[in-house]
Formats: sequence, structure tokens, C-alpha cells
Amino acid sequence: MDATRRYFFGPTPEEHKRKCNSLLRANTRKLDRDLAQLKILEAKTRTFILQASKRAQRNPSQAVQARQETRIFARELLRVRKQEQRLATSKATLASVGMQVNEAFAMRKIEGSIRNSTGIMRDVNSLVRLPELMGTMRELSQELVKAGIMEEMVSDTLDNDGLLEDGDEEAETEVDKILGEVLRDKVQVPAAQVPSELVPQQPAVEEEEDVDSEEMLAQMRGRLEALKS
Repeated sequence: MDATRRYFFGPTPEEHKRKCNSLLRANTRKLDRDLAQLKILEAKTRTFILQASKRAQRNPSQAVQARQETRIFARELLRVRKQEQRLATSKATLASVGMQVNEAFAMRKIEGSIRNSTGIMRDVNSLVRLPELMGTMRELSQELVKAGIMEEMVSDTLDNDGLLEDGDEEAETEVDKILGEVLRDKVQVPAAQVPSELVPQQPAVEEEEDVDSEEMLAQMRGRLEALKS
């Protein structure tokens, strides 16, 4: 009988509610996993900054290159933190959507019908644009449309490269703050204080170190991109 009723009348409001809550939980778990991975990536990036700073102090001949590396890694740390902030905000928005959805279904029992919610539409519209949640959030939006909580919506994809949207000067100020926070009392050797005679030409060694730095950066960026897919 239930199968026949579902064939003619579609899922019940309770079935819609269960499906929506299941999708909301799946999205929350996905964000929790991504945030945990970003925390690990943040800790590793801080370690890279400290290692480059120590290398500058141990060997003045590598101070210039090491200082450059600390700034490169600091920019990567800034990128990681901006993505952490974005996902944390998305998680809070997702929790708000969950409360609004359950409230809408509760009102359905009282009033006998479900009203379209512009609040849910606005929040879901912002979440469906996230590369991390795009697939499951589209599925959730379709379920909410079927349940009558939302109207159809169309949304563009969020720009993946918006993690460092500040101007160059502002970004460099943020990099300085990060270096001050990570290094604190650990003093870096200023490039201007390194005598030129103490910077021997070592193309082979420098090239090897550049490769190592590039490999570390490639791994970090690869993990950061993987979290978006």
C-alpha cells in the first residue's frame, strides 16, 4: 500500500524530512573531515616556516633564500587559514539550514502546509556554490524543492581562486603578521645584514634546495586543491 501511495502521491513529508536530514549530516561530516585535514596542513606549514628560519640562522650563506622561503610558506599558511575560515562559516550556515528545515517541517504538522522559506533558499544558495559541497548540496536543494520548502534556484560556482583576494600590500601585511606569530622570539637574519662575501655561489646546492621547497609547496597545494574536489 505504501509503495502504491508513493507511486501516485510521492514521498511523505516525513520521508522528505529524513532525506534532508541525512544529506545535512553527510555535508557536516564532509566539512568536519576537510577542516581536520586543513588543521594538519596548517601545522605542517608552520613547521616548514620554522625549519627555513632555523636554516637561515645556522648558515648565513643561505639566509637570503631561507627568508624568501619563510614568506612563501607564510603565504601558503594564509591561504590555508582563509579556507579554514570559509569552511567554518559554511558549517555554521549548514547548521542554520538544518534548524530551519526542521522548523519548516514542524510547522507543516501545525498548519497543514509548508511555506517557501527565503532564508533557507538564501543559505542553501550560498552553500551550493562551494566546490566542497556542490554535489550533495544540489541534491539537498532538489529535495527541499520537492518538499515545497524552496523554489527552484540557479547559482553560479564560487571562484576557487578567491582564497587570497586581498590587495598585494594587504596580503604582505598579513604575511608579516603570520611570520611574527609563528617565529615570535626566533629572530631571522635580515637579508641586508648578510655580507655579500658570506654568500658564496653554490648553484648546485641552491638548485637542490629550490627543488625541495617546490616539492613541499606542490604537496601542500595539492592537498589544498584536493579538499575542494
